[in-house]
Amino acid sequence: MRTSHLFYLASVAACSLSGLASAQNVEMRDSPSAEEITEKFIQASRQNNKVEVQRAKETPDPSKAATPGNIVDESDFLSFNGRSTLVPKGAILHIPPALKDRIKFTPGNPLLPWGDFFAVNRAWITTVEVSRIQAEGNQALAEETTKSISKSTSLIVATYKTGPISVLPLKTPPPVDPKADPKAAAAAKTQTASTSTQKKP
Repeated sequence: MRTSHLFYLASVAACSLSGLASAQNVEMRDSPSAEEITEKFIQASRQNNKVEVQRAKETPDPSKAATPGNIVDESDFLSFNGRSTLVPKGAILHIPPALKDRIKFTPGNPLLPWGDFFAVNRAWITTVEVSRIQAEGNQALAEETTKSISKSTSLIVATYKTGPISVLPLKTPPPVDPKADPKAAAAAKTQTASTSTQKKP
């Protein structure tokens, strides 16, 4: 009985020594310090920034992908007294001979919004308010307005809701068969006569 007890104690001691030896062979690693964690975060952030920059370079610039037409080619400039502005082509309805030299852009002049330029040049610029239908060329200007424009000594600019707007030439309606629609033919004839009168200087 005593022999068995001694054998048991010897076995326990051997196991203890074996466990201690194994524990000594295990590599113990310290926990990362706050400085190390910070450094790793900075490195990760830099790497992410490089990825974002690379993606930005590969992505096309939307402003370059949708470049509008040349606004200069679609506009007329007005310049006077050291200031300039621009209006859409077709917005100027009448240019008196004495004011032709003001239809240009003078290099060095500040470019003002239409409202600011018009406010200080009312002495030689007059506006005529038109409707959207008239601007599209689907309806003629009133005969009285047309006569007034032709006799004006001011430069005339067409506006829609106070803003300059292009006025397209009056569209000629297609010919109407008098036999098919006598009333429409008569109306078309009247419209043609009115248009011819307005085109005369």
